Amino acid sequence: MEITPMTFDHPDAVKLSDEVQAEYRKRFGHDDLTVLRPSYFDPPMGLFLLAYEDGAPVASGGWRAQDTEDEGYERGDAEVKRMFVTPEARGRGLARRILGALEEDARRAGRTRMVLETGDVLPEAVGLYRSSGYVPTTGFGFYRDHPDSRFFRKDL
Repeated sequence: MEITPMTFDHPDAVKLSDEVQAEYRKRFGHDDLTVLRPSYFDPPMGLFLLAYEDGAPVASGGWRAQDTEDEGYERGDAEVKRMFVTPEARGRGLARRILGALEEDARRAGRTRMVLETGDVLPEAVGLYRSSGYVPTTGFGFYRDHPDSRFFRKDL
């Protein structure tokens, strides 16, 4: 298993992003409408990772810098986005490895807190974040007022 930095607009990243959107449609009934531009994940203000197995992309995740306090973020935040593992690669710790690599990179970039939003229909995601030291926090970002959203943070 190889985990490598990749641009958010790389064809393999786009493929997995399309798959995660399909998962959201199935579970939530709609896409994630958060605006994401490839430049949001450019170092040193972000990072996007892909995991490959036998040359095929099987997992993804990224972080982007957030300093806009008007949407509930705090200066120094790193927001986790597009965490996803394909169904055939689940249960092998890939999401945990990617999350750890994202946290380490954000810490090196001077970020002070990781934040993320997930939904109550993704219990496996909630379990991953809680078991990785994330604690509930107040809402932020695009879905800050959405009743089915769950928000977590972890100090770096």
